[in-house]
Amino acid sequence: MKTYTLIALGIALPGVLLAQQANYSIKGNISGFKGTGKAYLQYRTDAGNITDSATVQQGSFAFKGSLPEAVKASLIVTREGENYQQQRNADRIQFYLENGNINLKAADSVAKATVEAGQINKDNTELTALLKPYNDRLRAEYRAYSSLPKHQQTSQAEAELDSRVEAIEAEQKLVLSPFIKKHTNSLVGLDALKTYGGYFPEAGDVEPLYAGFSKAIKNTKAGAQYQKWLDGWKKTAVGATAPQFSQADKDGKPIALASFKGKYVLVDFWASWCGPCRNENPNVVKAYNQYKDKNFTILGVSLDSKKEAWLKAVEDDHLEWTQVSDLKYWKNEAAELYGVRAIPQNFLIGPDGKIVAKNLTGDKLSAKLGEIYNADKGTTTASTGTK
Repeated sequence: MKTYTLIALGIALPGVLLAQQANYSIKGNISGFKGTGKAYLQYRTDAGNITDSATVQQGSFAFKGSLPEAVKASLIVTREGENYQQQRNADRIQFYLENGNINLKAADSVAKATVEAGQINKDNTELTALLKPYNDRLRAEYRAYSSLPKHQQTSQAEAELDSRVEAIEAEQKLVLSPFIKKHTNSLVGLDALKTYGGYFPEAGDVEPLYAGFSKAIKNTKAGAQYQKWLDGWKKTAVGATAPQFSQADKDGKPIALASFKGKYVLVDFWASWCGPCRNENPNVVKAYNQYKDKNFTILGVSLDSKKEAWLKAVEDDHLEWTQVSDLKYWKNEAAELYGVRAIPQNFLIGPDGKIVAKNLTGDKLSAKLGEIYNADKGTTTASTGTK
């Protein structure tokens, strides 16, 4: 099933450099909120994930801060006694921390708040409205699948769900493309491109749209990061020679991808903290046990930052193949080299070092390996002249 664990500046006049500091001041008011609560402001910087908090008193709260550039943030509001970390459907809204005053006004729920701010948030409001019907349909599809009894959540049901999701995403692309082309000097346009490309973008699909962005946007941190991803996607197209890397195993011994040449090797990006990865691991184990004696192996690359959690997951999930990690979380150097921005993600590399296939989840990995080995068997039979 397609379930995965998945920044820049304000708008200026065309051609004007956007690298301005984001000194923001947030004032929120939920008119129907009685008593006290807490508001949590969450965003990501180079230093990692940041969470700021403020008291909500009779529906009012405030935040102030300064950032090198504008960033996308989430705001969660809880009532007294609620723990936002334990709420699956928390009262939440996403907006941008941009330079200037940001006012959020709502009648009863912050999720329904209007955002009065600068141009970035105006663009975001436009994009949110554009995507709402598609997001509603996607949520409905996933809810319908989740409501099925466990015995009906089969591989076939997952494949049918994926097919419906892909159809919705294809429709979504048709409205995203004009939006992106209209907002080439906006951070929101770049975020729309991320949605357009999906979890696993193909360079040929997104590069023409990225090329249209202004120099100012490309020079932001978000723009530079997207260019880095794009370079990775180009290098990891099916048929390309797989980029080489080396990382340490649990004992600190460096393991090079080149050492697996001559075999089919699955480079599998995952992490102990990634729920979808852990759910996918039984499928990987099944394929490994089926083909490990047929010139096939796996090189697991963990995006963990804590060694103990990584090694415990390896043991708990019975991952018997070689595992490596540099313990740098999303900054894992191999992941950055391959343009990984969502996990689980994998790349099947042939004996000649070229990428044969990628993103083989569910039953797709076993099916692809079966196809490869059946084809190889046929070639061998033909070459021996057997009738």
